[in-house]
Amino acid sequence: MLTIGQLAKEAGVGVETIRFYEREGLLAEPRRSPGNRQYPPDAAGRVRFLRRAQWLGFTLRDAQELLALRDDPDADRASVREKAADKLADIDVRIADLQVMRAELAWVLTACRQSDNVLTGEIL
Repeated sequence: MLTIGQLAKEAGVGVETIRFYEREGLLAEPRRSPGNRQYPPDAAGRVRFLRRAQWLGFTLRDAQELLALRDDPDADRASVREKAADKLADIDVRIADLQVMRAELAWVLTACRQSDNVLTGEIL
């Protein structure tokens, strides 16, 4: 069993993240011994899974659904594929938007090198 501090350290998060996940129902209510919460060793993997899902752009609700699918060996994996495909499409859109922004900023930089009056013109 792990204390909240040990769990946080093993999962690479802060203690407040563990408490937040508990409040949101993403972590099961831990056993309590006098003065300490006691988490099973597999709780660290669950927390790392949640952090990774968030890093990939999934909401906590999505991550919770993905966890439920992960925990159920009979679950339909089609919904996981659908969620991943939707997220990939979102990222592709964001990348395209960022490429446009980059090109615009490069143009602004070039214009700034050519004129001191860039901010008063139609550049920005």
